[in-house]
Amino acid sequence: MNIAMLHYSVPPIVGGVESVMGHHARLMSDAGHNVKFIAGRGQQIDGRVAYIIDPILDSRHEQVLEIKQELDRGQVPPGFEALKMKILQVLRKALSGIDLLIVHNVCSLAKNLPLTAALKDLSMEINAPPMIQWHHDLAWKTPRYASELHAGYPWDLLRTFWEGTLQVVVSELRRQELADLYAMSPEQIHVVPNGVDLAKFYKLETQTIHFIQSIDLFRAHPVLLLPVRITPRKNIEMAIRIVGHLRKDFPMVKMVVTGPLGPHNPANLEYFNRLTKLRAEHGLEKNVYFLAELTSEFLPDEVIADFYRLSDMLLFPSREEGFGIPILEAGLVRLPVFCTDISPLHHLGGELVHYFLADDKPEDVAKRIGKFLEKEPLYQQCVHIRREYRWETIYWIKIEPILKEAAIAWSKDHE
Repeated sequence: MNIAMLHYSVPPIVGGVESVMGHHARLMSDAGHNVKFIAGRGQQIDGRVAYIIDPILDSRHEQVLEIKQELDRGQVPPGFEALKMKILQVLRKALSGIDLLIVHNVCSLAKNLPLTAALKDLSMEINAPPMIQWHHDLAWKTPRYASELHAGYPWDLLRTFWEGTLQVVVSELRRQELADLYAMSPEQIHVVPNGVDLAKFYKLETQTIHFIQSIDLFRAHPVLLLPVRITPRKNIEMAIRIVGHLRKDFPMVKMVVTGPLGPHNPANLEYFNRLTKLRAEHGLEKNVYFLAELTSEFLPDEVIADFYRLSDMLLFPSREEGFGIPILEAGLVRLPVFCTDISPLHHLGGELVHYFLADDKPEDVAKRIGKFLEKEPLYQQCVHIRREYRWETIYWIKIEPILKEAAIAWSKDHE
């Protein structure tokens, strides 16, 4: 589908709406759509996204600002209609070959009312693409915009439903406000929240992102980290059994073992084979991952640090440690720790971490971990955000179906 997105400005201009549009464009391009930005300010930063920049579409264009001064006083100046027609010609040309137009905020704010009026005229043209109005803010529902609004045309365009358009808002509050404004049912309005780009937020290494995609880690909860080499004294078999019991109440649990095989003992290969066999016996192939199976390369400290930030808990069941630096690293990223009660780890963790014995029953340790997670608000909040507000999830569950709905509805209206 050929999709155009319209706003006063677009990336790299810094702004909340501009940022959202940048994410939308990336996701739509990833999904195979052809995306075009139409705006008054901005410049191309993504080779997959076409840019049409015409200053007359901006909220800061000199002529737009002059007309806005009169509009803010409640007067429609003589130049309004001429500017509207000029913008309409720009839009017609820019939208050639476009299958769907998404308009961000222009139909709800009085920043460039000639542009809003041109869009209204365009929406009634037989050859115009279907339009989605994406509302982040609503001038008629926001007191700080009161001085810019007056009864009648063109201000009423911002509080009137345009026939044939599809409505999207960013929150339940905006949904109710828009429903009140348009005198329509809230069920007729789509809610699509803004999201977070986890890879950028965590500043993840390229190699880390590859691992995450390979094991579908962003959808996991909880994520347990075991940052050790694969050697018998690390007691990895206990961790596997703990995950097996934990999965009963947390079916999306995943554990990541980051280290390679221990380099100095040939018996470590036999130990690794026993671990993968144990994993298979418990049916945990999609719950327990050894990064050593995904790469033979050395993993830099930056990648290991990524996994600390991505994880919900450090699980450290070693039978023997000379020191135990993972306890320190976990503390630096505020990661809860469940570890064996051996002297070096107790010295580092004190009363601030959770202990168990290396020979405790795995099901008992799993129960303790489960009870902790069920009562830990930071874990609950983080899982909720990862599950509901990751951009990729929002796109496939909410945005892509709306794109299809708008195109289908427009086709039916023009049969």
